[in-house]
Amino acid sequence: MKKRGPVCLLIAVFLTSCCATADDLTYVSEFYSKVPQKLSRYSWYGNVRLLLFKVPQDTVFVRWLFTGSRGAGATCANTTVTVHIRAGAPPVINPLETQFSENAAFSLAHNFTLMLGSAGPNMTFFNLTNPAVGDWFIAAHLPKDDGKIEPKGFSSSCSYFFQPQMFVRRVIDMPVLEPGVPLQQTVSSPDKPAVLKVFIPAYTAELSLRLSGCRTENSTADSCPLVLTLGSAALTRSSPKTVNCSGQAECPARLHTPPWESWVRITVESLNSNLSTSFQITAALTAGCKPKSGGLFSDFLSKFSGVNGTGLFSNATSNATLPVDNATALVQPQADSLLNSAPSGDSCLRSQPVFREDVDVVSVRFALINGPNISISSQAPTLISLNLNSGADSGGTLVLDLRLNQTSLTHVNATVVVCVSAGSPVLTLNESQSCTTAFSQGYSLRMNGTSPEAALHIPFPETALWYLTLHTVCPAHASECGKVSGTVLASSLLSACVNDCGTYGECRLLRSYGYLYAACTCKAGQRGWSCTDASEAQSYARQMLAALLLTLSNLMFIPPIVVAVYRYYIVEASVYLFTMFFSTFYHACDQPGVTVMCIMDYDTLQYCDFLGSVSSIWVTILCMARVKDIFKYMLFMLGTLVIAMSMQLDRRGMWNMLGPCLCAGLAMIAAWIYRGVQRRQCYPTTWKRWVFFLLPGIVSAVVGISLYVFAQTDENYLYTHSAWHILVASSVVFLLPPREKHKKPWGWSQEAICGYQICKNEREELYTVP
Repeated sequence: MKKRGPVCLLIAVFLTSCCATADDLTYVSEFYSKVPQKLSRYSWYGNVRLLLFKVPQDTVFVRWLFTGSRGAGATCANTTVTVHIRAGAPPVINPLETQFSENAAFSLAHNFTLMLGSAGPNMTFFNLTNPAVGDWFIAAHLPKDDGKIEPKGFSSSCSYFFQPQMFVRRVIDMPVLEPGVPLQQTVSSPDKPAVLKVFIPAYTAELSLRLSGCRTENSTADSCPLVLTLGSAALTRSSPKTVNCSGQAECPARLHTPPWESWVRITVESLNSNLSTSFQITAALTAGCKPKSGGLFSDFLSKFSGVNGTGLFSNATSNATLPVDNATALVQPQADSLLNSAPSGDSCLRSQPVFREDVDVVSVRFALINGPNISISSQAPTLISLNLNSGADSGGTLVLDLRLNQTSLTHVNATVVVCVSAGSPVLTLNESQSCTTAFSQGYSLRMNGTSPEAALHIPFPETALWYLTLHTVCPAHASECGKVSGTVLASSLLSACVNDCGTYGECRLLRSYGYLYAACTCKAGQRGWSCTDASEAQSYARQMLAALLLTLSNLMFIPPIVVAVYRYYIVEASVYLFTMFFSTFYHACDQPGVTVMCIMDYDTLQYCDFLGSVSSIWVTILCMARVKDIFKYMLFMLGTLVIAMSMQLDRRGMWNMLGPCLCAGLAMIAAWIYRGVQRRQCYPTTWKRWVFFLLPGIVSAVVGISLYVFAQTDENYLYTHSAWHILVASSVVFLLPPREKHKKPWGWSQEAICGYQICKNEREELYTVP
């Protein structure tokens, strides 16, 4: 009941203060919420809490409620939560202000901060009118990570939580504006706008709107006190277009290259507070250039006759027989190429068919069916469409690589202008024109004889049909340029990470509520979206120093192994040898870049290193207890099996080390107390054992564990962790108890080396097995 009250109150406030209904429209309200998410400090994109909301069709108003809270306690300090929001794809962010790669094309997402103090949860509203329908992504994180490395469970940091909620107001009977059909509307007040929508077919060049016949209540003035808004808000490079119709008898509005195969929102608001205004609105669509087509079957079947071994369509004729009917069989022999590389007749557009091949999760390859070479000309632009409408396509990086064939260019001074845009293409290109559509700004590329290559990397591309337009233009001073043609070698794909994050990075697949996306985690000081920012990169010498320190410091386990063997602790020596071996090669495999060496799978090496480290502590303390061998070896085996199980459950858990230490320590103390009571003196009995062995060993172990738990950071890891190896290995030398009195050095008894012999008492024979 405590949570229900605030939610109901917020819904009531939302309905009463923000969303008044129009007289001729039916509004409904909907509410969506996510459970509170625990936030992390930011070091890479994997620390971000990514949340997905779906804004329904015909939504005219949306309000997000962002709630941030922190845990109670003295360790909880005031902090800020950064919230990023974007439509169509996860937000591209740069909290660390790193450099992106040279070919990256992006725009940072809209963001704001929440202050979390001691006054309780902080709630912030974010309102948006006429939002874009579809996926909206919200990302939240704490400030920069301080780089401190702490075992899981030892951290004293505070817990911070973030919860987003979404209130939606949408129209269930929104009028549809048909092209060429006038529609009469009335706007009564600013908070009761007229909302309409019009559908834009493919290859539409322009949308024209005209407001006419404005009549305002109690007014004879022939003007339109109205504001016309076209499009939806997405908080990205796209923005709606607004036209003020005041003082105009007829109010025209035009949209060049509107988004194809989608609905465009039209909102008409009144500037008068209490007067009704009636008007008539008319829409007109101007058809653009369309590619030539050969019919229903002729172009289609000629290209889909064979597939080569790579999965891409080949030009060779397949020997396989297709199951076609009689009508299709009559058409097939007369089939031409799917789309000619040159325009036929008066065609003003070249269109290249594209084959989409899903390679893996968040990984798609696009291939031209007619081959990788694109024919370009100054007569007509060449259009290529890339379908990124799948749900997970927005979680990767769109990679485009273009290379101009210089020998095919018929004019040396010509320039190939390339425009990459989402939703609709730019079909008219020149040297000075920007790559702009109705609501968004695309990305421009240029190639010529001196710069024949161009590349573009778009992280987290929005879910839409992307268009690649290529056109050959002549320079302004070349008056006799004439027809210019050439070819461009194109490669386009959707990759999880560009170049797999390079030498010093690792591409990781992330998931949030079933949505998959990818991000790079960097090593050796590399930073940036694709680990290409080398401003703080570690030198090769420092990488080699880290590798040598972390691996060679494990050689300090040789003295404990020798001491254990000398004192006939063979099982303990075997555990120390296991730990030294796997710790050495685990750290050799854990290094970034060129200094890495893995003899087996990384996860296996890490598991064995952790298991050996904790098992070494376990057997050492039990050995100090000096219990009977049968109980000692039983505890050795049972404890190691339990440790192996806990490592599998949670490798970095606090109790993996703390539990064996406490259990073995209690067993040792109980054994020592029992001996002390039985002998009526302190155990161990000599002060030299305490001063020269136990105290140095305990101090060394405590200092090493303190370094491991509290002092390790990303910067000093190579020093503190190497010191941990040395201190723990040294403590074993001091803490191992002396050998049993009845055993000689190296554990060899006199009987073990005499074999079959007659003993001093000649009446007794001793049979021994070597």
